[in-house]
Amino acid sequence: MKTSPAALRRQQTDMEEQEQNLPRREREKLRQREDMLAAALALFSDKGYHNVSMQEIAEKAEFAVGTLYKFFKNKEDLYKALISEQADRFHEALTQALLLEGDEIARLRRYVQAKGRVFMDNAACVRLYFAENRGASFNIKAGLDKEIRERCDHVLHRLAAVFAAGMEKQRFRQTAEPYHLALALDSLCNAFLFHWLEGRQSYPESPDIILNIFFHGLME
Repeated sequence: MKTSPAALRRQQTDMEEQEQNLPRREREKLRQREDMLAAALALFSDKGYHNVSMQEIAEKAEFAVGTLYKFFKNKEDLYKALISEQADRFHEALTQALLLEGDEIARLRRYVQAKGRVFMDNAACVRLYFAENRGASFNIKAGLDKEIRERCDHVLHRLAAVFAAGMEKQRFRQTAEPYHLALALDSLCNAFLFHWLEGRQSYPESPDIILNIFFHGLME
């Protein structure tokens, strides 16, 4: 079932209204939690996960350390919440881009745009995740990485469904399996984004730059 932009806006408004309808103490708890996660992200990004203590996070967020422990049982629990919620944002943004109305090309264009937008808007958390994955491992990573891979695979299957629909309508040639095409397009977007993250290459403003490489390549 397709979701229109107006419907998505209504969903966002409904969520905001639901939050506003929460009791004052619950709204305050949500704001406190957001402040704690923002403080943790700033410190982790600056010093690295292993070089930050819960005491430092509490001081950065301007809370007593005991208050921090009311929300997160330890630093690993806080890190998992931070990365998991980031993964949820990616999943929601990319899924919505693929569910909005339009033909297959329009949906692929929105996907490329959404991928760049959500990645760049949350670059600090992306840097943290990949920096920690390259460093020393800790127990929480096995479960966390599995959750993130599952979200990514869910998006890839939705992207594959767009290619499958285009093939069924004979808009796309059946040059490869839909899932392989989804993986290839997503990987092409990632290549541009990682170059942008390193300051070597800007992410294309027009999604057609990436889609033209993907669809036309170098051959006439």
